[in-house]
Amino acid sequence: MTYVVTEACIRCKYTDCVDICPVECFHEGPNMLVINPSVCIDCGLCVPECPVQAIYPDTEPGMERWVSFNQTYGDTWPVITQKKEAPSDADEWAKITSKMEEFLP
Repeated sequence: MTYVVTEACIRCKYTDCVDICPVECFHEGPNMLVINPSVCIDCGLCVPECPVQAIYPDTEPGMERWVSFNQTYGDTWPVITQKKEAPSDADEWAKITSKMEEFLP
């Protein structure tokens, strides 16, 4: 099992989860974060830190798409190891669902 970042992170990009991660498995893209499943040690410490509930275990139904997505971008986007300030409009974007098609590369 591993954890993955899902659609709720798009355009919110809170980084509270990054500070708690003991293995530096988070990667930062232009609109969201991902977890490199090859690096994640399945500790789950990041899950309660995410204010938009964007992090789930890969064993939950429907996560196959997100495992692939996180692996792909976890291998290409740069590692992020420190919390950053969230975008100024993050709280507004946190309320929006179905962001995948419009805002990801």
